[in-house]
Amino acid sequence: MTAADLWQAVMDAHGHRCWCTGQCGKKHKADDGGIRCQREDGGHGHRHGGGTVRLIAAPARPADLLLPPHRVAALPAGRLAAWCPGCHHGALAAARKQQRTTAHATEPDALFNL
Repeated sequence: MTAADLWQAVMDAHGHRCWCTGQCGKKHKADDGGIRCQREDGGHGHRHGGGTVRLIAAPARPADLLLPPHRVAALPAGRLAAWCPGCHHGALAAARKQQRTTAHATEPDALFNL
């Protein structure tokens, strides 16, 4: 499967619409019985300069967002989701913050370790 085929499979699975339901830290409008980002591939952005929205295929799980690029490239389509750039950026920042918080909580305090 080529990268273009993989992207197409992910977009088709998510209806060519960003799948974020708040992982980015923003509140999305309720519709279709749920809360989901309204941005669609090829649609227009309403903030930060507008322009055409181009969705990306990226890991669906927050922990997978932190994988190195070569590991992300090896993920199957079922572990990827359609993200608008704004939601992807927000979810990635939240995952990094969670990683830092978890790392600090589990690291021993060597200064006082006798």
